[in-house]
Amino acid sequence: MLETSQPNNTQDYSWNFWFTLPIYPFGKRRTIRKEVVKDTIWTFDQLQGIFYVVVPIRMTVVRLNEGGLLVYAPVAPTPECVRLIEELVAEHGKVKYIILPTISGLEHKVFVGPFARRFPDSQIFVAPKQWSFPVNLPLSWLGMPAKRTQVLPEDSSKTPFANQFDYEILGPIELGAGKFAEVALLHKSSKTLLVTDSIVSVPEQPPAIVQLDSYPLLFHARDKATDIIADTPENRRKGWQRIALFSLYFRPSVLNVPKWGEVFRNAAKAPERSLKAYFGLYPFQWRSDWQCCFEGLRGNGRLFVAPILQTLILNRAPAETIAWADKIAKWNFKRIIPCHFDAPIKATPDQFRQAFSFLEKHSNNVLPQEEFQLLEEIDATLNKLGIPSAKEKV
Repeated sequence: MLETSQPNNTQDYSWNFWFTLPIYPFGKRRTIRKEVVKDTIWTFDQLQGIFYVVVPIRMTVVRLNEGGLLVYAPVAPTPECVRLIEELVAEHGKVKYIILPTISGLEHKVFVGPFARRFPDSQIFVAPKQWSFPVNLPLSWLGMPAKRTQVLPEDSSKTPFANQFDYEILGPIELGAGKFAEVALLHKSSKTLLVTDSIVSVPEQPPAIVQLDSYPLLFHARDKATDIIADTPENRRKGWQRIALFSLYFRPSVLNVPKWGEVFRNAAKAPERSLKAYFGLYPFQWRSDWQCCFEGLRGNGRLFVAPILQTLILNRAPAETIAWADKIAKWNFKRIIPCHFDAPIKATPDQFRQAFSFLEKHSNNVLPQEEFQLLEEIDATLNKLGIPSAKEKV
């Protein structure tokens, strides 16, 4: 069941600190709550994106056996979001624990401090080796209450919630100027695995949170700049599938990218038409076979590792990543809740482990290699800058 609050005005879903991460939808963030396991697990979806390439960002809330709530990967604590949480607090007890499961994901980290201040009885646990860019600041300078914030120990049995949860930490993986890490959290009794960015599954239809704002969907449903798109389920689906290709491949092979030199020259010749307006004309052109590309990506809803992680991050620590996936594959779970795209996903430990087989020798990637051209070009640049990927697979 999907639930939103009934705001009295747009202030109910306003996010006044949007300037700390100025991406769409900026200062207006709606929230949808979904009950995943009755009286036990809820997801809270919001929206984020750049240039109308919008995807869900997700927080998960779990009821504790002794009463109270654990929050994994907070989202923006808008009045609407807080009200939906407080409804759970009234029935199940206070927010006791807040988990920041990443060190590099600014879209997750930026919300932890404001969220923790809305729930002053909570303890905050963060993934080890936190860092910030361009200056590495103390967590308290990033808005996290110093007296209530602590680093997750490597041994998960040393946490106050160890009787109900296991976790495994991947990383930190060194990326030159930065690092990558992720904490996978298992809720034992419900057999539910929570992950951040490592695993995704793409739905065929646009997620409910994306449907609340049809403009990005209809914007990307256009085949050419002059198209006038009717707001229909078919066009929303079309726009969503193209958004998925944009967000995961960056430059899918079925997209004819304009020659940007020509774009800027035309803009200079016509100063009355700002560059912003030119971009608004949607200079990209999709090939007629673009939907086959989407089906190749989605693969009937399979689990996979996002291309950017495959090509730019996890390939820099293949043995460490495989060891992490092996440990998680020994757990007993039947569903996975990632922080992006589809959720919950019915999946077995074997299916989770299979998603990382691209790091192994004699294993073929389930995603078409022609879609990785841009990412491989970036990877080659990183290698030249002294941030090498592994020469051999595990």
